[in-house]
Order: sequence, then structure tokens, then C-alpha cells
Amino acid sequence: MEGGGALLKKPFLENGNGAGVSSPPPPPALIFSTFVAVCGSFTYGCAISFSSPAQDGITQDLGLSVAAFSMFGSVLTVGGMIGALFCGRMTAILGCKYTMWLSQVFCSIGWVAIALAPSSWWLDMGRLSIGFGVGFLTYVVPIYVAEVTPKDSRGAFSYANQLLTNCGCSIVFLVGNFISWRTLALMGLVPAILQLVGLFFIPESPRWLAKVGRGKEFEASLHWLRGNVDISQEKEEIVNTMNFLKEDSNAKVMDLFQKKYAYSLTVGLGLMLLQQLGGSSGVSFYASGVIEKAGFPTSTGTIIISFIQVPSAAAGLFLMDFAGRRPLLMVSAGGMCFCSFLMGLSFILQSLNLLKDLTPILTVLGLTAYIAAFSIGVAGIPWIMMSEIFPMSVKALAGTLVALVNWSSSWLVTYTFNFMLQWSPAGTFFIFALVCGAMVMFTWKWVPETKGRTLEEIHASMAGCLH
Repeated sequence: MEGGGALLKKPFLENGNGAGVSSPPPPPALIFSTFVAVCGSFTYGCAISFSSPAQDGITQDLGLSVAAFSMFGSVLTVGGMIGALFCGRMTAILGCKYTMWLSQVFCSIGWVAIALAPSSWWLDMGRLSIGFGVGFLTYVVPIYVAEVTPKDSRGAFSYANQLLTNCGCSIVFLVGNFISWRTLALMGLVPAILQLVGLFFIPESPRWLAKVGRGKEFEASLHWLRGNVDISQEKEEIVNTMNFLKEDSNAKVMDLFQKKYAYSLTVGLGLMLLQQLGGSSGVSFYASGVIEKAGFPTSTGTIIISFIQVPSAAAGLFLMDFAGRRPLLMVSAGGMCFCSFLMGLSFILQSLNLLKDLTPILTVLGLTAYIAAFSIGVAGIPWIMMSEIFPMSVKALAGTLVALVNWSSSWLVTYTFNFMLQWSPAGTFFIFALVCGAMVMFTWKWVPETKGRTLEEIHASMAGCLH
């Protein structure tokens, strides 16, 4: 396998069609629909970053041990795993809109439970409820955005998912330095309420409506999302694809492992595993612990991180449909590899009492750059690819499987992260560096370029790649 993989057809590895062709500006209806959807991503960002600034306050107020707080942090991923088991089937039955609405109900209940928690049990139950909700959201938001946007702007719109996730992280990291953890939990209700209200004013995914045979609503949704443009060609492509897929509408779990889906499944599962095993969730959940371990002021370090996350995600958004998925993913994973190695090296120097004044700065610099590199590509692209590479006939089953793998590996990393830091901070980040390096190689050999292609074109190409 050479130059991106002999198994892959060369045109599929290169940039998609339409490069250099200007497209009309997106209609306001599409922008609004995307904004409402990615409010769920904002909720997810608040959830994954909450444990970092809240760690000192919660452990002091409720007397939690390291093990108990690790359980609180990682129980979010347990809820995510439970949500992942049902997200695909729930979306297939209810549609994207009602699945997002249901998700935010669970998130709202969880935030209230944490804000009012008198004991660790309430904390864990609230965190579990939020995890269940965001387990749905991490699947359904990129699916909805990918299905409502045209091919020429799908990458940028889909990466708005990651931009809003980073906005949630940044606000929690920043504001968490100045308010109590209970007030910070109540802040998580804001994006939840925004989405709960906004969902009443946006249409359902036209592809889902076509799949379930609601033809008039399908046309109305597509017209509303596209504005004053001719939708006849796109409408015909979607209808023809849905008619073709009707024969597979009752797909079973074992159908996923047919040869025609092997390539899609390899890419989806590989990206999700490598994204998490590279340490991203551990760093997001316990950034303040890493900063404290390095001997750097925690509040200053988290403020620095809060200011870098949004610009880096914005850079990924603008580069997505310009550079393509593959190059951005390789650059992002390569940056994470280098930064993990830098943090491991700085902790070695610290253990040897060398460069005492420099090692805390090196660690925080590496941590900040790691988060920036992650935000540019690895954070969002696996979810975008998941929403693009699986056909509607197996999207629910495949999405459930890859989301479950993502949340399961996230639980493994978040639960063990604090114990790994106690074992060896340097060893922890050297392991992450190896995984991130493996992700660069995996992307180069296996991951296709989907930029500039309709979902129907992508599915046809993926099915033929192993023949």
C-alpha cells in the first residue's frame, strides 16, 4: 500500500470536485438551522470542560478523593456510552430534531442536579444524565448539519460543530476561575434552553424526511434550506438514493460487516479510537491537573487555554473546505504528536531538576499547542467523516457503533488519566505521542478525501474502494 493506499481509488484521495468554483452565499435559513443545531455542541463543550475548573471547589466542598473525582469526571463518558447505544436508532425513528430536543432535556436535568448536589451521589447522577444527553448530541448534530448543507460548504458548516464545542470549553475554562462550581453548572443550562426553543423554528433533515416517505415535507424542507435556487437536481439525487436504499432499510447489525461496508467501517472506527487514545478527553477533562503538576499557576494556565481554543477551531472551520479533510487531519495529528512529546520531555526535565524555571512554561506551552492542534482537525473531522461516509441504510447502526467506540475509549482515557499522571507524567504523554503519530499514518494510508462531493457520491465511492 503506497501513496495513500493501494486499496483506495486515487481520485477519492484527492480534493473533491468544484475546487476554485465560487458558490453562492449560504441562505440565512441554513445559517440559522446550523446555529440551532450546534447549540448542542456548545452544551457538549461545557460538559467536557466543567470538571477542570470545578475540581478544586468540588473536592473541597464535598470532600472527594482523587478516585471519587475521577469517577465524577469519567461518569460523563459512561452516560455517553449508554446514549451511543441508542443514538442511531433513536435518530432513525424520531428524526434529528426530536432527538436533539430529547437530548437537551437530559442535559438540563443533569446540570440542575449538579448545581444543587448535596453529595457525590447527586454529582454522579447529574453527570451521568448529561453524558446520556451529549452521547446523543455528538452523533445527531454532525448528522443533521451534514444532511442539510450543500456539498460545497458542508465541511465548513460541519466544523461549526467543533467551533461551538470549543466556545463552550473556553467560556467554562475562563469563567470557572471567577465563579463557584454550582453557578458554573447553571450556566450549562443556557445553550440547552437556546436549542430547546430554537428547534421549534427549524426544519427536519430533508434526507430523513425522504427516507420515511414524507415527500411534501421533504420538498418544503429543502426549499427552505436552499433559498431561491433550483433544487431539482439535488432533489432527484436524494430521492433516487433513498429509493435505491429501500431494499436495505431493515439492516441488521451483522449487515455492517459486509464487504461493501468494510472500508467505511475501518475508517470510522479507526478515527474514533485514535482520536480518544491520543489523550484528548483526558487533557480536556483534567487540564488544570496537568498545569498544577507542571508547577504553573492553574488559573493563569486555564485562562491561556480559554483564549486559544476558539481561534484554533475557527481556523479549522475556514480551512476545512479549502485544504480538505485529509491534509488538515494529518497536520492536526502531527501537531498533537509533537506537543505530547514536548510535554513528556518537559516532565522528564522536571524530574531531573533541570531547567527548573523553564519546564513549567514548556509544559503549558505544549499543553496549549496540543489543544490548538486538536481543535484544528482531530477534534471535529472524525465526527464529520462519520456523518459523511455511511449510507442512510446503515447510518443508524454504523453511527451507533462508532459513537459507542468513541465514548468507550473516552471513558478508558478519562478514568485512568489521573492515575497515569500519578504513575508517570512523562510516560503518559509519550504514550499519547505514539498514538497521535499512528493517527498520522492511518490517515495517510486509509482516510479518503470527501471535500466537494455530495453524500451520494461519497457513498458510491466508498462502496467501490475495496472492489
